Amino acid sequence: MNIKRRTTKQISVGGLTIGGGAPVRVQSMTNTKTSNPAATINQIKHLEDAGCELVRVSVPDEPSAKAVGRIKAAISIPLIVDVHFDWRMAMTAIEQGADCVRINPGNMLTEDIKTVAAAVAAQGIAMRVGVNAGSLSRDLLAEFGHPMPEALVESALRTVNIVTEAGVANIKISVKASSAGATIDAYRLLSNRIDYPLHIGVSEAGPLFAGTIKSAVGLGILLAEGIGDTMRVSLTADPVEEVRVAREILASLGLLRKPEIISCPTCARTDADLISLVTAVESALADGDYPPLKIAVMGCVVNGPGEAREADIGIAGGKGKGVLFKNGEVVRNIDARDYLTELLRELDIMTREYKE
Repeated sequence: MNIKRRTTKQISVGGLTIGGGAPVRVQSMTNTKTSNPAATINQIKHLEDAGCELVRVSVPDEPSAKAVGRIKAAISIPLIVDVHFDWRMAMTAIEQGADCVRINPGNMLTEDIKTVAAAVAAQGIAMRVGVNAGSLSRDLLAEFGHPMPEALVESALRTVNIVTEAGVANIKISVKASSAGATIDAYRLLSNRIDYPLHIGVSEAGPLFAGTIKSAVGLGILLAEGIGDTMRVSLTADPVEEVRVAREILASLGLLRKPEIISCPTCARTDADLISLVTAVESALADGDYPPLKIAVMGCVVNGPGEAREADIGIAGGKGKGVLFKNGEVVRNIDARDYLTELLRELDIMTREYKE
């Protein structure tokens, strides 16, 4: 799929480029208490291992804000602080070395936004103007009646004017709603009004399964239209799952190169224990450093040989035995009990060859 990315300004968050042709960056947010640095650092390490490129922590109180320095010193990816209501938490976090400050204009006074923006500008760090449908300012709710996409965009634009007047240059913007449709409409409107990089996401998307579907629909449509420079999949789940889902969304659109598993849904013709096999292959890929290969794991003679032959490597399983394909050619026949072992052995060989 050939996606023409929207042209945006390029900014830097902790040395990581965003926008201006940079890859779409995957972000997540910790759900530990930020005031517990050890637990927060441990979770961020797991996020890093999963492929997270930026991480956000909430700073609801002074102990959390003061922990930012220790957390930042222990991690390898840029650290964003999430500030609501109390501008003083932002000031402390900035002093502690935060790479980016996220503010929500719906719950912070204009004068307080100006104060935080001045500190951000003085440090040369980044700021995210993060508008949420669930916390839109009262005057916009009164004007529009509901948190409509137009209201979200209006909030973002007027806040961007405030922070740019204060000297902030590294700005990214989000206009999130819990509805995929409202989110799509808001980002479409905003992308036609500004050229700052956009952080996309469906807020409060829901539990793991339903939230994954909603996010894949909403964010997939935006990304397919070239909209989005960073993204978070907001799930009521382990944050590592957010990263995995985000990476799969990007990979499905050709915006991220990673291994791809092609597997059949199984039916009465399937003789192999394909579900267990695919689960094992998926687990092995998650734990390893494999190149962007297409891997087919097929269970019958209808599409199996054809899909396996078109993949970089694949198995076409049958009753008690199957065929291993590699680069379109039959490598050998293998017993069903050896499917996983043989496939992973060949994958390791291909990985070494890829890296040489």
